[in-house]
Amino acid sequence: MQDSTFVLKSMGCKSNQFEGALIIQHLVESGYSQVKNVIDAGYYILNSCSVTHKSDNETLYLLRNAKNTNPDVKTVITGCVAQIEKEKLLELPYIDYVFGNDDKFRISELLKSGKKSQITDLINKESFNYQVLGDTAKTRYSLKIQDGCNSRCAYCIIPFARGKSRSADSEFIVSQINNAVKKGFKEVVFTGIHIGQWGMENGRELTELLRKVEEETCIRRYRLGSLNPLEITGKLLNFLEKSDRFCPHFHLSLQSACNKTLKSMNRFYKTEDYLEQIEDIKSRFDGVFIGSDIIAGFAGESEEDFLETVDNLNKSKLSKIHTFPYSIRHGTPAEKMDGHIPEEIKQKRADIIKEISARKFKEFLCQNIGTVHEVLIEKHPDKYSGKLKGVSENYINVIIDEDTKNKSLYYNTLQKVHLDRISSGNFYGSFI
Repeated sequence: MQDSTFVLKSMGCKSNQFEGALIIQHLVESGYSQVKNVIDAGYYILNSCSVTHKSDNETLYLLRNAKNTNPDVKTVITGCVAQIEKEKLLELPYIDYVFGNDDKFRISELLKSGKKSQITDLINKESFNYQVLGDTAKTRYSLKIQDGCNSRCAYCIIPFARGKSRSADSEFIVSQINNAVKKGFKEVVFTGIHIGQWGMENGRELTELLRKVEEETCIRRYRLGSLNPLEITGKLLNFLEKSDRFCPHFHLSLQSACNKTLKSMNRFYKTEDYLEQIEDIKSRFDGVFIGSDIIAGFAGESEEDFLETVDNLNKSKLSKIHTFPYSIRHGTPAEKMDGHIPEEIKQKRADIIKEISARKFKEFLCQNIGTVHEVLIEKHPDKYSGKLKGVSENYINVIIDEDTKNKSLYYNTLQKVHLDRISSGNFYGSFI
């Protein structure tokens, strides 16, 4: 084992996954070598997430376990937990280094300096941290276009971990997409903490950026990250509806389907408005996938409030619902609210919503049986069957149900695929 070897794990959102790839890139460029196992590593680096208590607890478990597995390994925590809990973390015997969200790309430099901690204050940071990700083993190219958040939802700690909304310049975004095209990428996924706020600080808006991307790049298709319902304007939908490069895949950050709960959360829209919006989206885009986030058991959510959420989710035309129990985050307004709900009730409510989600997702998949979609074939075959696999434009994972010779000829290509059948939760299709 050498001190120049490392293992890295990234938790949480797509932005964190993108940043994790950047950390690896910077470390390798600085002479470090990535290894697979903690026992062989000089450093164990955890790029953490702090969206819930569960993720906080998992962070500490992973770091403690790494030190138990290899007492000689140096543990490094970065990401949102590091940004928020820096003082507490340094007191723990199984953590050696704590580096903040804006410092994660300087880990090599910081380790050489001997500093145990470096946390750049992000609350008043004005500029976007420009980072260029080189080639990647992934088939779809992720591009971070925005960081931070200007919203102050009552439950959320992320603005304290990421700072205010800051956007990448549109020229930079276009240049990165053009570079990705030169490397053979067919799809780009726009990521950020709150991409609907892209350009807000400069009086610009997401539609303007997407128009520029379509005019000045040759990327075959692009996909958007999570959006607040208020940011899905008629102007944006009119543009996307006419696009032949936008993947019909929306993820709506809804958080509740009860107006009383939404108001308590500081979410400034109403359930009836976004239910109508979902209907509008469904009418504009054939086979569109519409996902969402819902928090179960927010402070003050009565049984009647929850039943209202259940009723509205049942009648919605959502394709899938990502839900999790509400988690108290220290320093947020919701922490001091009345009516906090026992964990077992929150979990029970989350389980009910998961059942709704499972049913809706099955319905969505069944609606696609017999349809034809453009599928981006992954660079690697399915690890269980060895067959080709890919992702359709409307976000369906498809296994190509035929024994294809010369599989490598199909890697990273867009193919028309007939969606034939569903078996054991997998969608199987065939080339046409």
